[in-house]
Amino acid sequence: MKNKNTILSASVLFFLGSFAFGQEKEKDSLKTNNVEEVVVLGSRAGARSKVDSPVPVDVFNIKEASVVLPQSTIGQILNSLAPSFTSTIQTNSDGTDHLDPAQLRGLGPDQVLVLVNGKRRHTSALVNVNGTPGRGTVGTDLNAIPSFALNRIEVLRDGASAQYGSDAIAGVINLELKKDTGKLTGQISYGGNLTPTANDHTGNFDGQNIQLDLNYGNKIGNKGGFYNITWSSQFRDPTSRAGAESGSIYNAYNAIEKRALNDGVNLSSLFSNINNTPNSQQLIDYIHQYSQGVGYFSAAQQSAIQNTSIIQDIKDAQGNVIQKGLQSLLNFDVTDQELAYRGLTRKDFNMQVGQSKLNNHQLFANIEVPVSDDWKVYSFGGYSIRHGVSGGFYRKPNQSRTFTGLYADGYLPQIGTDIQDLSLAAGIKGKWNGWHIDLSNTFGQNSFTYNIRNTGNTSLRFNSPRDFNAGGLRFSQNTINLDFSKKYDVWNGINVAFGGEHRYENFKITAGEEASYATYDVSGNIWNNNSPRPTDFFGNALPGGSQVFGGFKPVNAVDKNRQSVAAYADVEFNFTNWLLVDAAARYENYSDFGSTFNYKLASRIKVAPNFNVRLAGSTGFRAPSIHQIYYNVTSTLFTNSQLLEVGTFSNDSRIAELLGIPKLKQETSKSASVGFTYRIPSANLSVTADGYFTKIDNRVILTDQFLRANVPTAAQEAFDAENVSGAQFFTNAIDTETKGVDVVIAHNIRVSGLKLDNSFAVNLSQTKRVGNIHSSGLLQSANLENTYFSEKSRVYLEEAVPRVKASLSHTLSWKNASFYLRNTYFGKVTGADIIDANGDGIVGPNEHQQITAKIITDLSLAYQFTKNVGLTVGVNNLFDIYPTRNLTASTNNDQFVYSRSTSQFGQNGRYVFSRLSFNF
Repeated sequence: MKNKNTILSASVLFFLGSFAFGQEKEKDSLKTNNVEEVVVLGSRAGARSKVDSPVPVDVFNIKEASVVLPQSTIGQILNSLAPSFTSTIQTNSDGTDHLDPAQLRGLGPDQVLVLVNGKRRHTSALVNVNGTPGRGTVGTDLNAIPSFALNRIEVLRDGASAQYGSDAIAGVINLELKKDTGKLTGQISYGGNLTPTANDHTGNFDGQNIQLDLNYGNKIGNKGGFYNITWSSQFRDPTSRAGAESGSIYNAYNAIEKRALNDGVNLSSLFSNINNTPNSQQLIDYIHQYSQGVGYFSAAQQSAIQNTSIIQDIKDAQGNVIQKGLQSLLNFDVTDQELAYRGLTRKDFNMQVGQSKLNNHQLFANIEVPVSDDWKVYSFGGYSIRHGVSGGFYRKPNQSRTFTGLYADGYLPQIGTDIQDLSLAAGIKGKWNGWHIDLSNTFGQNSFTYNIRNTGNTSLRFNSPRDFNAGGLRFSQNTINLDFSKKYDVWNGINVAFGGEHRYENFKITAGEEASYATYDVSGNIWNNNSPRPTDFFGNALPGGSQVFGGFKPVNAVDKNRQSVAAYADVEFNFTNWLLVDAAARYENYSDFGSTFNYKLASRIKVAPNFNVRLAGSTGFRAPSIHQIYYNVTSTLFTNSQLLEVGTFSNDSRIAELLGIPKLKQETSKSASVGFTYRIPSANLSVTADGYFTKIDNRVILTDQFLRANVPTAAQEAFDAENVSGAQFFTNAIDTETKGVDVVIAHNIRVSGLKLDNSFAVNLSQTKRVGNIHSSGLLQSANLENTYFSEKSRVYLEEAVPRVKASLSHTLSWKNASFYLRNTYFGKVTGADIIDANGDGIVGPNEHQQITAKIITDLSLAYQFTKNVGLTVGVNNLFDIYPTRNLTASTNNDQFVYSRSTSQFGQNGRYVFSRLSFNF
């Protein structure tokens, strides 16, 4: 901690000292050609200085920053550079492990719109239904685009639905592709986590990451045409951050079963359903025989086993046990003794907690060809394929979901995903009679295919495969845009823009193979709810479907589409050189829920030559994603310290009808912001500060799990028919308010070949539910309303991401060397579990663990050996900082040492890297 504070203090002094030095050396600093950053996002009037924009826009030069940054993916780069942006690698959350949910200003991943070269990017096919920030949302897969293909990133931190359409409630992120020509550039990166907590806290090194990036561009013709192509390949190993499994693993029956297996006898072959076993005496005899080989059984335990000739307990009419059977006598814990006998340790039963294994390959292209002096055609897009493997919850031998006839020591199931992403945009733009015209078509498709490995369908017993095709998800989107804009020489200039959009969306769920979802009876046929099911020795029914992720059933399969049409107008008035007003309006109609009209008004007032005041107000909307409307599946979820089969059901399902879950409708929002920009040219210093407020009505959330025991009888019967213990739904449950402040201070100095760039940025934000929960009828009962919008859901929404995030960074360059230092402050967050956090022995209804604030330090050094070859070495999280450790109640038998339900800075620890850069 002392070292961390020393670095931070030195960093602050460095910033202040260089500011003073910049003022003293005014003449030297003015000699430099300091090109001011310009932005195109947030206005259709063309590029302008970002400090003259009527709305706050951040600009990040990714082409330059990629040389020194430890992070290599877009989400992680933005998480380190933009305090208003949050994204961390998830763990043990199914497909979300391979797609990091991204949030802006604390709002949801589906409330920020992503553009590529100014065109709408399609969202992911994945619906985040697990216990992580952004639960219930559908975001954009930023990991499908290689960061090496980008020139820069613009982040508009203001509501912009009236300009860009649905999803832009929190803001807009525009990814600008490279246009470089005439050279081949590339980099080879190698890194990993060097930390004492690596390999499940045994130390050394894990999470090895190797990445190759190549970019090549060339001219087309001699009128400014070009093509630029990027290839990127990433090979990422998993990290392991679990503690040692502390729970029960083996019972006495497992011990006897192992002694029999050692002698070639598989006890599971002697019965299918323990309640109907014709050769039960043979099974009893084997248990008597092999129990004698368990040396640690006490004399009393051996005597009780040998003197019992029944399997089930004998009970009287009142249910009292008259005589204990072997099921009762053998159901005691022998974990420590059996581990010693088998030569295993508790760590052999750990989950894989940490980042997932990932192989990612991406190809992206950006092409532009003039066809005349005024017109050009363009195209851009790419293809990526990502193979991910993550771990689920360990299936222990003493659990009924483990068939010990095949897995005597249980097994760790794996969720494999094949994620394919395809995008292609093409268009023509140019000038005609003073009008700028742009006609384009943008297609995008994202798909998830689930391949479940090292697992089993327990109900199939010996006949179960180990690998399953569990089906998949696919989302496709096609957008046609026609845009017009023209500048008029009135006052200080008027820009008029208008246009239209047509968007087509398709969401598809493909069923998996039968064994991935079906439950089978003792005859190997699909269970019909009446036929006898296989059981374990203790009489527990063996569950069906592929363990860890049950496949999509034919009844889950959907192939749905919808369309929307929109028209917008945007007029920007430069009344004088000190007053700018921008007014925008947009009408949009969706085929599945109707129409919406939104507007925006923004202004910039130049109070002094270097001091601007800006303000904006707007309405916005977000159409419920087509995924949220039609997604339905059954999954194994870790809920309230237990594993449950939980169904996510669409709002038109029978269960939804029985519980009174309403149909989905659009979210609507009202936003306002006010701020200022201030420049001190003599010191090369700029300051921006913006306060903002966003109110969202009818916000779509994913409910908590309605448990079978808490619902009416008719609904219980529907639960039984679906073979689930719980059910959850997407619904417009609440209204929220978000308010906050963004401050950005940038400073640079150029003196005698020395270049110093300093930046400080901070985001303060708070989101909270306002008003009543939107429940009615049956849902208004206390136990159901608390499930409709639960305390856990409140924490995910309000407190799972930092309310305070700040960064202070410096880049010092001299001749061929660059030195980079950044300190990032991640504010406190709250764990979602309701536990006895204060240790008083009482679990309060809103009692949660607080995860304290931390500062992460990044350091790197880059040196350009020749004009063609450079090397960067560095470290992310220099002081190996970790989040606050979980309290015992949230660890799942010490497996989750750190919270997996918050988004702060991850749990991988110190990351060291080297990067060789080259260009020819």
